[in-house]
Amino acid sequence: VTVGPDDSRRFSEDAVRANADLVVAWGGDGTVNGAASALTHTKVPLGIVLAGSGNGLGRELGLPRDPAAALTVAAIGATRAIDAGELGGSLFFNVAGIGLDARIAARLASPDARRGLLGYLIATLGELPGYQPNQYSIEIPAGETSAGGGHALGLPASFSTSAIFIAIANSRQYGNGAQIAPRARLDDGILELVVVQPQSGFRLVMRLPAFFRGTLRERSGLLMRRGSDIQIRGERPMSFHVDGEPRRGGQVLGARTHPRALLVRVRPS
Repeated sequence: VTVGPDDSRRFSEDAVRANADLVVAWGGDGTVNGAASALTHTKVPLGIVLAGSGNGLGRELGLPRDPAAALTVAAIGATRAIDAGELGGSLFFNVAGIGLDARIAARLASPDARRGLLGYLIATLGELPGYQPNQYSIEIPAGETSAGGGHALGLPASFSTSAIFIAIANSRQYGNGAQIAPRARLDDGILELVVVQPQSGFRLVMRLPAFFRGTLRERSGLLMRRGSDIQIRGERPMSFHVDGEPRRGGQVLGARTHPRALLVRVRPS
């Protein structure tokens, strides 16, 4: 059982070297990220006991919230292969982000930060008023399509845009049921790119119901694209996060998928 992102990764690396049959991460998305990063491209499956504030990956996998039931699934459940995403050299399994998203993640990573949905809302309200959008250039190779099956709004595979934040999603949700990429699937080999362009606070608030109902769609101020290999260039070195864990990157960040690279334990079908 692991207790934090760094410890969980070290523990899992040791478990792989010891030929373990199973690793169980007991914690939130950061703890799960650490363990999963060590288990990617191995034959050791990951069990998850939900004990964090968001539990995005565990919720997406439909795991039970009761610890005893979750441990039972980890021990005797079915094994499923899911994708791993990568951004700036760091693996993620749920959602990664650039811009305001990363600022919020950094604030929530503080030891005295309030956790849970309320903590996320407090952090967002604290960062949003003074946040200045940045300009980005995004390149997706020819043949990759938008979430709707074509290049919606007439934008080509390479385009520039100003953005409050950019989410790169392997699964639908951040956690707490907040779905930034409703069409994302854990095992389709594709990342969903969601670009939130500058807009009024009122318009952002009006989109919250769709955010929590899982009905966000591309429209003015909200671009959705998809691809397995995406390059994002900023005007300056970029901060980003992977599954809520803050990172510092360069002026160019590459995002790509590792199809079905992680084995996880889930409820039997």
